[in-house]
Amino acid sequence: MKTADYTSTLLVDESPKEAFKAITNIRGWWSEEIEGITDKLNEEFFYHYKDIHLTKMKLVELVPEQKVAWLVLDNSFNFIEDKSEWVGTKLIFEISKEGDKTKVKFTHEGLVPQDECFEVCNEAWTNYIQKSLRKLITTGKGEPNPKEGDGFNAEIAEKWKLNK
Repeated sequence: MKTADYTSTLLVDESPKEAFKAITNIRGWWSEEIEGITDKLNEEFFYHYKDIHLTKMKLVELVPEQKVAWLVLDNSFNFIEDKSEWVGTKLIFEISKEGDKTKVKFTHEGLVPQDECFEVCNEAWTNYIQKSLRKLITTGKGEPNPKEGDGFNAEIAEKWKLNK
Protein backbone atom coordinates (compact mmCIF):
# COMPACT_ATOMS: atom_id res chain seq x y z
CA MET A 1 0.00 0.00 0.00
CA LYS A 2 1.40 3.37 -1.05
CA THR A 3 1.31 6.11 1.56
CA ALA A 4 0.29 9.60 0.50
CA ASP A 5 3.09 12.02 -0.29
CA TYR A 6 2.96 15.52 1.17
CA THR A 7 0.89 17.85 -1.04
CA SER A 8 -0.27 21.45 -0.84
CA THR A 9 -2.48 23.23 -3.37
CA LEU A 10 -3.01 26.90 -4.15
CA LEU A 11 -5.68 28.59 -6.22
CA VAL A 12 -4.73 32.09 -7.37
CA ASP A 13 -6.11 34.72 -9.73
CA GLU A 14 -2.78 35.16 -11.51
CA SER A 15 -1.91 33.39 -14.77
CA PRO A 16 -0.02 30.09 -15.11
CA LYS A 17 2.84 32.16 -16.54
CA GLU A 18 3.03 34.27 -13.37
CA ALA A 19 2.80 31.18 -11.16
CA PHE A 20 5.58 29.45 -13.12
CA LYS A 21 7.80 32.54 -12.90
CA ALA A 22 7.30 32.67 -9.11
CA ILE A 23 7.96 28.94 -8.59
CA THR A 24 11.21 29.09 -10.54
CA ASN A 25 12.25 32.13 -8.48
CA ILE A 26 13.05 29.78 -5.59
CA ARG A 27 15.12 32.46 -3.80
CA GLY A 28 11.98 34.60 -3.76
CA TRP A 29 9.84 32.15 -1.78
CA TRP A 30 12.05 29.46 -0.14
CA SER A 31 15.43 30.88 0.75
CA GLU A 32 17.84 33.60 -0.27
CA GLU A 33 20.53 31.17 0.99
CA ILE A 34 20.59 29.11 -2.22
CA GLU A 35 23.68 28.73 -4.37
CA GLY A 36 23.71 27.50 -7.94
CA ILE A 37 21.37 27.60 -10.91
CA THR A 38 17.78 26.80 -9.99
CA ASP A 39 15.87 27.40 -13.22
CA LYS A 40 17.84 25.53 -15.90
CA LEU A 41 17.21 21.86 -16.70
CA ASN A 42 19.81 19.42 -15.30
CA GLU A 43 21.52 22.11 -13.22
CA GLU A 44 22.16 21.58 -9.51
CA PHE A 45 21.82 23.91 -6.57
CA PHE A 46 22.58 23.87 -2.89
CA TYR A 47 20.29 25.01 -0.07
CA HIS A 48 21.15 25.33 3.57
CA TYR A 49 19.48 26.68 6.64
CA LYS A 50 22.14 27.29 9.26
CA ASP A 51 23.54 23.87 10.20
CA ILE A 52 20.02 22.48 10.55
CA HIS A 53 19.27 21.53 6.95
CA LEU A 54 21.62 21.07 4.00
CA THR A 55 20.42 19.78 0.64
CA LYS A 56 21.61 19.46 -2.94
CA MET A 57 19.01 19.32 -5.72
CA LYS A 58 18.87 18.97 -9.49
CA LEU A 59 16.22 20.43 -11.78
CA VAL A 60 14.87 17.37 -13.61
CA GLU A 61 11.66 18.69 -15.23
CA LEU A 62 10.87 22.11 -16.60
CA VAL A 63 7.73 22.60 -18.71
CA PRO A 64 6.95 26.32 -18.95
CA GLU A 65 3.66 27.26 -17.28
CA GLN A 66 2.93 23.57 -16.47
CA LYS A 67 5.52 21.74 -14.38
CA VAL A 68 8.73 22.11 -12.38
CA ALA A 69 10.47 19.24 -10.55
CA TRP A 70 13.66 19.06 -8.52
CA LEU A 71 15.29 15.79 -7.44
CA VAL A 72 17.01 15.69 -4.04
CA LEU A 73 20.53 14.35 -4.66
CA ASP A 74 21.90 14.71 -1.15
CA ASN A 75 20.47 15.87 2.15
CA SER A 76 21.27 16.25 5.81
CA PHE A 77 19.10 17.24 8.76
CA ASN A 78 20.62 17.77 12.21
CA PHE A 79 17.39 17.07 14.11
CA ILE A 80 16.53 13.51 13.08
CA GLU A 81 18.30 10.16 13.22
CA ASP A 82 18.22 9.45 9.46
CA LYS A 83 19.99 12.59 8.29
CA SER A 84 19.50 11.72 4.61
CA GLU A 85 15.76 11.12 4.75
CA TRP A 86 14.96 13.28 1.68
CA VAL A 87 17.54 11.71 -0.67
CA GLY A 88 15.84 10.48 -3.84
CA THR A 89 12.62 12.41 -3.21
CA LYS A 90 11.23 15.00 -5.64
CA LEU A 91 9.74 18.45 -5.22
CA ILE A 92 7.08 18.73 -7.93
CA PHE A 93 4.98 21.72 -8.93
CA GLU A 94 2.10 21.17 -11.34
CA ILE A 95 0.36 24.24 -12.76
CA SER A 96 -3.06 24.13 -14.43
CA LYS A 97 -6.16 26.21 -15.02
CA GLU A 98 -9.19 25.59 -12.85
CA GLY A 99 -12.03 27.76 -14.14
CA ASP A 100 -10.76 31.33 -14.09
CA LYS A 101 -8.10 30.50 -11.47
CA THR A 102 -4.63 29.04 -11.68
CA LYS A 103 -4.06 25.91 -9.64
CA VAL A 104 -0.59 25.16 -8.27
CA LYS A 105 -0.20 21.70 -6.79
CA PHE A 106 2.99 21.06 -4.87
CA THR A 107 3.94 17.47 -4.07
CA HIS A 108 6.99 16.40 -2.13
CA GLU A 109 7.07 12.91 -3.65
CA GLY A 110 8.60 10.57 -1.10
CA LEU A 111 7.89 12.71 1.96
CA VAL A 112 5.37 10.55 3.78
CA PRO A 113 3.84 10.49 7.29
CA GLN A 114 6.13 7.63 8.34
CA ASP A 115 9.21 9.83 7.85
CA GLU A 116 10.87 11.10 10.99
CA CYS A 117 10.94 14.66 9.63
CA PHE A 118 7.35 14.60 8.36
CA GLU A 119 5.79 16.74 11.08
CA VAL A 120 8.47 19.44 10.91
CA CYS A 121 8.71 19.27 7.10
CA ASN A 122 4.92 19.37 6.75
CA GLU A 123 4.77 22.55 8.82
CA ALA A 124 7.67 24.13 6.92
CA TRP A 125 6.34 23.26 3.44
CA THR A 126 2.85 24.49 4.38
CA ASN A 127 4.37 27.83 5.40
CA TYR A 128 6.58 28.12 2.30
CA ILE A 129 3.81 27.13 -0.15
CA GLN A 130 0.65 28.55 1.41
CA LYS A 131 2.22 31.75 2.70
CA SER A 132 5.50 32.65 0.97
CA LEU A 133 4.92 31.24 -2.53
CA ARG A 134 1.29 32.44 -2.52
CA LYS A 135 2.49 35.96 -1.63
CA LEU A 136 5.20 35.86 -4.30
CA ILE A 137 2.63 34.86 -6.94
CA THR A 138 -0.05 37.32 -5.83
CA THR A 139 2.00 40.35 -4.70
CA GLY A 140 5.43 39.85 -6.25
CA LYS A 141 7.09 39.54 -2.82
CA GLY A 142 7.46 36.27 -0.91
CA GLU A 143 8.84 35.59 2.55
CA PRO A 144 11.93 33.41 2.00
CA ASN A 145 14.54 32.64 4.64
CA PRO A 146 16.91 35.62 4.55
CA LYS A 147 20.58 35.35 3.66
CA GLU A 148 22.74 34.92 6.74
CA GLY A 149 26.15 36.51 6.96
CA ASP A 150 28.63 35.30 4.37
CA GLY A 151 26.41 32.30 3.66
CA PHE A 152 27.90 29.75 1.31
CA ASN A 153 31.50 28.74 1.92
CA ALA A 154 34.15 26.64 0.22
CA GLU A 155 34.15 23.91 2.88
CA ILE A 156 30.44 23.28 2.42
CA ALA A 157 30.81 23.43 -1.36
CA GLU A 158 33.55 20.80 -1.27
CA LYS A 159 31.64 18.55 1.10
CA TRP A 160 28.61 18.65 -1.16
CA LYS A 161 30.69 18.68 -4.37
CA LEU A 162 29.04 21.83 -5.65
CA ASN A 163 31.10 24.43 -7.41
CA LYS A 164 30.09 28.05 -7.46
